[in-house]
Amino acid sequence: MIEFILNDKIIKTEKHNAMVLLDFIRNEQNLKGTKSGCKEGDCGACTVLEGTYKNGEMVYKTIVSCLTPLANAEGKHIVTIEGLNQNELTPIQKAFVDQAATQCGFCTPGFIVSFSNFALSDIKPIKSEAINSVAGNICRCTGYKSIEKAAEDISNNLKTRDLNNKIDWLIQNKYVPEYFKNIPEKIKNLKIYDSNIENKSIIAGGTDLYVQKPEKMLESEHTFISKQSNFKTIEQFGNICEIGAAVTISELEESNILNKIFPDLKDYIKLISSLQIRNMATLAGNFVNASPIGDLTIFFLALNSKLHIVSDKNIKREIYLKDFFEDYKKVDLNNGEIIEKLSFEIPSENHLFNFEKISKRTHLDIASVNSAISLSVDNEAITKVYLSAGGLAAIPKYFEKTCEFLKDKKISSQNIKNAAKIAVDEVSPISDIRGSKEYKLLLFRQLIYAHFIKLFPEKISINKLSEID
Repeated sequence: MIEFILNDKIIKTEKHNAMVLLDFIRNEQNLKGTKSGCKEGDCGACTVLEGTYKNGEMVYKTIVSCLTPLANAEGKHIVTIEGLNQNELTPIQKAFVDQAATQCGFCTPGFIVSFSNFALSDIKPIKSEAINSVAGNICRCTGYKSIEKAAEDISNNLKTRDLNNKIDWLIQNKYVPEYFKNIPEKIKNLKIYDSNIENKSIIAGGTDLYVQKPEKMLESEHTFISKQSNFKTIEQFGNICEIGAAVTISELEESNILNKIFPDLKDYIKLISSLQIRNMATLAGNFVNASPIGDLTIFFLALNSKLHIVSDKNIKREIYLKDFFEDYKKVDLNNGEIIEKLSFEIPSENHLFNFEKISKRTHLDIASVNSAISLSVDNEAITKVYLSAGGLAAIPKYFEKTCEFLKDKKISSQNIKNAAKIAVDEVSPISDIRGSKEYKLLLFRQLIYAHFIKLFPEKISINKLSEID
C-alpha cells in the first residue's frame, strides 16, 4: 500500500511501487494535463510539484514524473496542473496569455507548474530567478522570448509576496487553490509503510534506471531508500564530512556545510542536468551508474573521497572512490551490498578547489570532458593535490602520476605546462560520439590550464602558458 496526496485527493493504492508516477497520474487518475514527452527527464512536459512536510511547513520542488517511481510519492503532496487550476486564470496562467507565451500548448502545463513552484519558494522574485525556475522545461514553438516576458511579469507580480504568511498570500492572490492550506494536516495523517532491504534491488532517485528499463522495473520487488532518513544526511564530524547515499544534487547545493567548504558550489551544481533532475538524482546513483563522465563522481574523486559500503547482513567496509571503478560500467560492489555514505577530509584553509565541464551546451547537457582539482598550497608550493577527469577513459579517471609530479612544485607556468603533458600521456581516450580522441585530449589539457588560471590568476595566464614550448 502507498499513501500520498494527489492535488486535493488522498490516494491509497496497491499498484506496483515501481510504477512510473506519470503513468499513474495519466492512466489511473485520468489527469491528462501532465504530458508524456521525452520520457528521459529532458523536456519538462511531465513536471509536477512534490511537496514534503518539513519543520512544520510544506516545502515544494519540481520533479519529472516520467522518471519518478510511485513509491517515491509516498507521504508527499503531488500537484499536477489540474491541482493548480481554479475558476479563473491564476496570475501565472494570465501572464502566459498576456505575453502569448504558448502556441501548441503541449509544454505549457510543465511551465505553469514550474513557475508555480517559483511562487511557492522563498527565492527572490526577480526575472533571472524566474527564468532559472523553468530551466528544465523545453518549448519547441515560441522561441522563448514570450516566455521570458511572462517570467518578468510573474516575478514583478510576486514582489509583494509575504514570506511570513506565504501560503495565505498565495491563496488570497489566486496563485494556488485554497485546499493548499489544509495539506500539512492531511500529510501528517498519512501512513508510511516500512520496507525491507533484504533480497530486493535498491532504487533511490530512479533518474537513470527509468531511462534504461522502465518496464523491467515492474518485474521485481524493490526497496526505495530516498525516504529513509539515515541515507539523507550531510554532517560534519571534526574535519570529516559525511554525505548520505540518497542525498540529492539539490540537497548538496543547499547544504550550509558544503557551501562553506566550496564557495563556488552553486555555480558547479548549475552545470549538472536540469533543476527537476537535480531535485531527484542522488549522490550514490551517480557513482553506481559508473558513467565515465558522471559530474558528481569527478567532483568527489578530486577530494580523495571514501565510500562506506554496507551489506544486507550489516557487514561494512570502506573503499576509496578512485578504486571503486573496475571497468566500463563495472564497480566494486558485491551482491547484497549498497553504498551507505561518502566521506572526505575537509580541506584546510589554504585549500583550493575547482570543477570544469565542457559540453555542447553550457547547461542541460552531458559533458564531453569534465575535470576537478583539489590542492593545498604552502609558501607558493603545492603540498597536496588530487586531479580527476571524465570522458577520457572507460572509467572516471584519477591522475596519480600527474599528482605525484605536481606535489612540492612551485606554481609556475612551466610546471603547469609540464603537468598537462604528463596528464595527457597518462590516459588513452577513444573517439566516440562526443569527439575524437585528439579533441578530448586537447580539451583536457585546456581544462588543466583553466584550473590554474582560475585558482592563480596573478601567476598563471593563457598568454604565459602559450609562450612556453
